[in-house]
Amino acid sequence: MVRDSDALPNATRRDYLKGGSGLLVGGLLAGCSSGSGDTTTTAGTSTETTTGTTDNTTAAGGPYSVSMAPMGEVEFEEVPETIFTRLTHLAGMAFALGRGNDVNAMHAPGYYDALWNQFTPRLPGVELDWTGLYSSWTTSKEKLYSLDSDVHLADPASVLALDNWDMADIEEVETNISPWFGNQYSHRHTEPPAAYADSYEYYTLWEMFEKVAQVFKDEKKYEALAAIHDDVLATIEADLPDASDSPSIVMGGFSDPSAPYIYNVDTPGFLTAHVRPFNPVDAFGDDVKSGSRVDMEALAQADPDVILVFGGLHPSYNMSEIRTTLKDDPVGQTLTAVQNDRIYPQGGRYQGPILNLFQLEMTAKQLYPDVYGEWPEYTEGPYPDIPAEEQFFDRDEVAAIITGE
Repeated sequence: MVRDSDALPNATRRDYLKGGSGLLVGGLLAGCSSGSGDTTTTAGTSTETTTGTTDNTTAAGGPYSVSMAPMGEVEFEEVPETIFTRLTHLAGMAFALGRGNDVNAMHAPGYYDALWNQFTPRLPGVELDWTGLYSSWTTSKEKLYSLDSDVHLADPASVLALDNWDMADIEEVETNISPWFGNQYSHRHTEPPAAYADSYEYYTLWEMFEKVAQVFKDEKKYEALAAIHDDVLATIEADLPDASDSPSIVMGGFSDPSAPYIYNVDTPGFLTAHVRPFNPVDAFGDDVKSGSRVDMEALAQADPDVILVFGGLHPSYNMSEIRTTLKDDPVGQTLTAVQNDRIYPQGGRYQGPILNLFQLEMTAKQLYPDVYGEWPEYTEGPYPDIPAEEQFFDRDEVAAIITGE
């Protein structure tokens, strides 16, 4: 099973680069990625693959190619400028590479602009504006012609699953407009449409990010951020309590606290990349399928130690109201998480690399405050200003990588 929380070697990627030819210059790690053996699950089977800095890419100008399932080898004449996306894990990768404002389409742009900009205030000099973009969840071929994007950072398998799309349409867009380059079903390792079943592979968030960085010939930024990610995982692993001490968790959308949507915390896929490193215990176990809606009685029967509220950092959410509603409910007030005031906000499910760094830090503090430091009581506003000595990563360094400074 591919996991974002694969065990780290004794030395992190940053240690490796510092010890070799890599140099930290202005917050960026110079040098390229070394090859590494990664396990990739393909349609339910696990195979060893070797990844390097590029897949047949050229060092300078001219055509180049990058390979990722389900597309296979994708050729580019030049580095893309305008970027079509659907889901925010890929839009977030463009953002991490300093290309966030080159995105011209995404699912629910107003919502995700507001959510992502709860984190940008902690990244000096980083700005993002996704307001007014085309909302692309149910996109049409005609709209793609109108946008005329240089690359479609979207999974063609997921687009094929939309109404009024067939393989001829997918191929027409690739031929007449620009390539597809994306992978959605790695979110929970679910089955793609039959037409792509034989070519599909599942990637971790950071494996996919490496591929996207190759598309934009910006492997240095990927390497610098991946080194920070390795450091964050190493920090978590160094002090992680025994699995027997793990709190039970319910993670879900609580816009209606009496009937929340529940998402499993221990399934494979990048939707849980910020929770799985903590050996989470799902309060519902296998009794509830991810994305299901439950009532208060079912929540009480699960009786979680911790409740994680997806989207809780979004300005439209009112964490105080959610807590009060649960405390005032005759059934909700019996929950262990409610009685112990352990109801915490989260960010986005389709997280990109930058949100993943923040969400690893916040989840560590929410699950194990005695180990990783207290998570501030959050009611509204941007991501809390954590004291520097309690941060899992340097905000200035991450900001400098994004902006290229």
